[in-house]
Amino acid sequence: MRFVLASWGSRGDVEPLAGLAVALQELGAEATVCAPPEGDFEDLLARAGVPMEPLGPSVRSVVTAPKSTSGGHPAFELAPRLVAARFETLGRLAPGCDAIVATGLMPAGARDVADKFGIGYVLAGFHLGGIPSQHFAPGARPGTPTPEGVTDRRVQWEYDARRVNELYGPALNSQRAAIGLPPVENVRDYVFTEHPWLAADPTLCPSTGMTDLEVVQTGAWILPDNRPLPDDLQAFLDAGEPPVYVGFGSMAAYAPKDIARTAIEASRAHGRRVLLSRGWAELEAEDGTDCFVVGEVNQQALFPQVAAVVHHGGAGTTTTAARAGVPQVVVPLIADQPYWASRVAALGIGAANQAPTVDSLSAALGTAFAAKARAREVGGTIRTDGATVAAKLLIDNAQSTGR
Repeated sequence: MRFVLASWGSRGDVEPLAGLAVALQELGAEATVCAPPEGDFEDLLARAGVPMEPLGPSVRSVVTAPKSTSGGHPAFELAPRLVAARFETLGRLAPGCDAIVATGLMPAGARDVADKFGIGYVLAGFHLGGIPSQHFAPGARPGTPTPEGVTDRRVQWEYDARRVNELYGPALNSQRAAIGLPPVENVRDYVFTEHPWLAADPTLCPSTGMTDLEVVQTGAWILPDNRPLPDDLQAFLDAGEPPVYVGFGSMAAYAPKDIARTAIEASRAHGRRVLLSRGWAELEAEDGTDCFVVGEVNQQALFPQVAAVVHHGGAGTTTTAARAGVPQVVVPLIADQPYWASRVAALGIGAANQAPTVDSLSAALGTAFAAKARAREVGGTIRTDGATVAAKLLIDNAQSTGR
């Protein structure tokens, strides 16, 4: 059996597909991941032993590009590029495969290719904000304008559908016509289907009663990581009390200004050392023996050795920190991050800090340190079998339909 797994987005959108691909391989199936052409993603998938096909433009090139001089919103330039990329890349890989699994930024084009070749299709989200409903409407997609003053969920629901149609409809229906398919009237609902999958832990992201759709919640798709930590990092960890980890992952253009200095001073106010993850924001530390800067490392091995994790609130980092039983401070920036910040606070495993200053982040760290026991308790409930659950479902569905 063979599956094509596709995403366009940050590392948090790509790494779960690597976890699913590995689980499929362990069950005897083949899987290829289609992802943006980033060196980080290529290294990640090569390390996991998963074939990769480039999909669309580099994410980093998009988020760091100068603003358009045409006056139009950049989302209207990106959307047709992504639609065309999915038709081309997935259309080339789909023949002979059993199903396409699509995630990431509104994957318009994936289901269309699946329909063209008569194969299975699954839309998977990593948070409830990515699965629209009248109970939990996400408003406009990340990176697009939102209507002023709109708070009613049903109005947001309708606005969201219109906005997706505006962004993706013309390009999608043009591509569909070229391969002999009729036009789609509601792009969003067509992409999501009535049975989307939710690849999120049920403790961190409960779905019961939160959506009108029949969601299949598999648990988070976690890629096992057995790499040891670098010797110099382990030496820093062993040289004193557990430090505060600070990292913003793939947030190149959104990391708060001076967050490294702010985090260092806030941590020092508690007598804590600081471990900075450079990330796409290129965080750097001032001179000092109490600060250490790292590149890409095994967070699964690292987080159990830190005092708290200060991060942007991506689904993957939130889940990894929760699984490690370490308290968190979430500094939400865009997209689903406010949702994860609210869940961390609601579960009592940390705090949220929307606009960090030294004083506010110091206070948030105080809340997090006090949540140590609760974080450890919740950590024991986080499931680790989500990728295997999803892989078995994909194989069972393909077998039952004769694909």
